[in-house]
Amino acid sequence: MLPGVKGLKGPFSCLNNARYGIAWGALGAAEFCLDAARQYTLDRKQFGRPLANNQLIQKKMADALTEISLGLQGCLQVGRLKDEGKATPEMISLLKRNSCGKALDIARQTRDMLGGNGISDEYHIIRHVMNLEAVNTYEGTHDIHALILGRAITGLQAFSGK
Repeated sequence: MLPGVKGLKGPFSCLNNARYGIAWGALGAAEFCLDAARQYTLDRKQFGRPLANNQLIQKKMADALTEISLGLQGCLQVGRLKDEGKATPEMISLLKRNSCGKALDIARQTRDMLGGNGISDEYHIIRHVMNLEAVNTYEGTHDIHALILGRAITGLQAFSGK
């Protein structure tokens, strides 16, 4: 069906391109959640001061921003390598695994910052939590990507047991 493509190279190429896009998208969802939590905790007052005035809230936001920034830089660098024809499937597995896992953690943390409102449709964070749960599963679960990376590290195929 694809000219000059033999075996599973064509389908796996499509899969890797999808995984690369998912890595970017997951981080975008995390950015939304961080922004929503920031605004909520600035607006929501407790004991006469904004929730954002609490050390734990600020630490969680700093951690989220750090992970998002590192993830975006990884995606950008692999994008540059893709343009040069130097990106490997293992690089893309690493991105997909990291971006989806970190984004899901961030979405859960930001949901917690909103307390009971974190599960309300009004703030949309719970929608991103649920979407990221799905994204973390399709196009290869966290553990499948660990096996892909493990094979690259050790040279041993754990999928087949051979």
